[in-house]
Parts: sequence; C-alpha cells; structure tokens
Amino acid sequence: MRARRSLAALAVVLVAGCAAGPDYVRPAVDTPTAWKVEAPWREARPSDALPKGEWWKAFGDPELDALEARALAHNPTLALASARWAQARASLSIASASLFPQLSLFNRDTRARGTENRPLSNYNSPNFSTVQNDFVLSLTTSYELDLAGRVRRSVEGAQATAERSAADFENVRLLLTADLAVAYFGLRQVDAELDVLARAIAIQRRALELVTARHDLGAASGIDVAQQQALIDNTLTQVELLRRQRSQLQNAIATLTGTPAPVFEMAPRSRALVAPPVFPVGVPSDILERRPDVAAAERAMAAANAQIGVARAALYPSIVIAGFYGAESRDLSTLFDAPSLVWSIGASLVQPIFDGGRIQGNIAFTEAGYEAELAIYRRVVLNAMQEVQDGITGLSALERAHGQATAATVSAARVLDMANTRYEGGAATYLEVITAQQFLLNTERLATQLQGQRLAASAALAKSLGGGWERN
Repeated sequence: MRARRSLAALAVVLVAGCAAGPDYVRPAVDTPTAWKVEAPWREARPSDALPKGEWWKAFGDPELDALEARALAHNPTLALASARWAQARASLSIASASLFPQLSLFNRDTRARGTENRPLSNYNSPNFSTVQNDFVLSLTTSYELDLAGRVRRSVEGAQATAERSAADFENVRLLLTADLAVAYFGLRQVDAELDVLARAIAIQRRALELVTARHDLGAASGIDVAQQQALIDNTLTQVELLRRQRSQLQNAIATLTGTPAPVFEMAPRSRALVAPPVFPVGVPSDILERRPDVAAAERAMAAANAQIGVARAALYPSIVIAGFYGAESRDLSTLFDAPSLVWSIGASLVQPIFDGGRIQGNIAFTEAGYEAELAIYRRVVLNAMQEVQDGITGLSALERAHGQATAATVSAARVLDMANTRYEGGAATYLEVITAQQFLLNTERLATQLQGQRLAASAALAKSLGGGWERN
C-alpha cells in the first residue's frame, strides 16, 4: 500500500512539475504607518537597490572619514565576514552543479598477474596463471532526475544562504562603521571636556593667586585659600579620570581600524564639537528593505523553507541515469579498434519503504526550524523598530537638553562674575565664589557631554536606519 501511495505521489509530481515542499512567501509583519517624530525630522525614501552609503561623511569630519576607510580596509572581523560570504557563494556553485549532468573522463592502465588457484567460473574450464595488461579509456556520465524537486530546493536554500551571508557582511560593515563613529565621537567629547577643565583650572589658579594675595594682606582667611586649593585638586583629579577614559577610547579605535593599540596615537583636538546632521527617516516598514540584519533574518527563513522541500523530497523515488562509453583492451595498439568498444546505459530507482520514521522526523525537524527562523525574523523587526523610535525620541530630548545646558552655562558665567564682585566688595564669603566656580565647570562639562551624546546618538540612529538613505 505504501509503495502504491508513493507511486501515485510520484505521478502527481510528474504531472504538476513542481518541487516538494511549500514555496517560500515572505511573512507579513505588523508595522505602524509612521514614526512618532518631532521637528526637524523629515521622511525619506529607502534605496535598497543602491549600495550602503558612506553615511559618516554627513558629519563633515575628514579625520573620521580617514578612520572609517582604514577600518573598512583592515578590520579582521569584516575580513572574516567577507570570507564567509565567499564560502556561501562557493556552496551555491556546488549546489547548482547538481542541476546538470556530471561528465568525467576515466582512464586505467594496469598490468596484473592472475593466479591459477583462483575460484573456477566453470568446472570444465581450468584456470591458468596469466600476466596481462588492461587499458581502459571511457567517458562516464550520471544525472539525477529531479522529479520531486530535491535538487531545486537545495539550490534555493543555497541561494538564500548566500544572500544571507551578503546581508551579514553588510551588517558587520554597518556595525563596524557605527561603532567606530561612536568611539571617535566619545574620544572627541573627552577632548572637549579636557579643554573645559583646562580653562576651568586656569580660572581657578588665577583665583588662587588672588585669594592668596588677599590672605597675605590679611583680607582673606586661610580657609579661603585651602578651599580654592581643594577645588583645583578636585579638578585635576577629574582630568586624570578623563585621560584614562580617553586612552581606552583610543585603544578601541585602534582595534576597530585593525591597528595594534600600543602603536596607535590620536592627537588631542580642542576645538568645539560640531552639531550632528539631521538624518531623514522613513515609515517603519522601510526598515524591512534597508536594514541588513532584517534582510539576513528574512533570507534565513527562505533557506529554512527550502530545507522543508529537501526533507519532503525524500518521500519520493530517487532516479539516477548513468552510463559510460569507451574502450578496453589488453593491448594499447588495439584500444581504439571496434572490438574494443564498451558502453553501458541504465537507470537506478530508490524508493523508501520503511525507515522507522526517519524521513517524517526530518520533515518535522525542518518545519520546526522554519518556525524558529520566523520567530527570529519577527523579533529582529520589532527590535529594529524599537531602535529607530528610541533614536528619534532620544535625539530630540538630547537636543532640548543641550539647549538648556548651553543657557545654563551662560547663566553660570554671570553668577561667577557676580560672586567675584560680591566677594571683592566684602558682601559674600569665598565659599560663594567656590560654589559659583564649581557650578560653571559642571554646566560647561554637561553641555559638552550632551553635545557628544548627540553625535554618538546620531551615529547610532544612522546604524538603526540601515545607512545610505536619500532625502525626498
């Protein structure tokens, strides 16, 4: 009965001319129609057919551009992803070869001695010991009739896997460039903070000279001098901590660019941090076409779907046509004579009858694998939308906070001027001056940190958007 069912299924396959297993259809994912955006955000159109752009050039920093180029050329993680992609393309070539007949040229030249004590093939014909040559030259061929679509599904899976490796490569590239940009902006933020501290230390040392002179004249107490010295020492401590942080960021940049950390050095830069560019955003569904990690997850589903077809094809007969054509002779001079001609052609059919449930178990395994890849795909899409929405709202909040911190810095500078005037006029204690100096330092550092965070958040948003977007 099972054999008849298999033959009937084979007939259906032959008539329909289709491959076993379900055809792949990309699943739908619920996505909102728009992001929650605030000015100055604008919508954009995805350009999936174009290569990922050099999004970091939007920041207008030549030093960052040079570091990104160096990382793309020398980072070992990116080189590994490129090698994996090359392997996947080679695997696709291997799988595609099964769609065509396999031809090979066979040659055998031997000289052998046969023993007369070997088993008889006929009792009336005794054996004799012989020493003779055997020359064989033939062309052999074999071809599997892909009736159930096993080979086609295998090629589909290899194609999807190669596309997934390409998306993985793009994802590694995007992560590398984004991580490098974040580390670079972090280092430049530290440089800006060190510049703020250097200016604060200069102010504090002038104040120390003033209060020391007043102390020598008897117009200030020793505690005023001690408080000012303590403020300077505290500020110098912050400088050492920032230098340690800068060293770690510099080492991270060295590793990302494929350079040994001990021989890598970046000169400090004291100029103010630039304002981050405005990255256009699209509708949430666009990330399905732009983000390489989403593309990789989607192609993994296609590969898993193809494996279902490969597993189901094992239920149907496997037919292989094979043959050879050539010549065989014991004398090389007669190898190409007509009597030396040999040929063979035939077909083999294998139909599973009983395997203890192995095939059905393999089908169930591949179907569960597809469901797992589907769940991973949906998770990646949800995480992608969360990252973009967090980036949009986070950048808006950082921009407002930076504006408030800048205004606070201006107010803190006025407070310090008034505190110095009050102290010199004898209307306030020196503690008021100390407090004003510390407040000015804190507000200037906060404004600098927020500007650095805006730059880093912009780089993270560019990563979340998939890079290479064009404005409408």
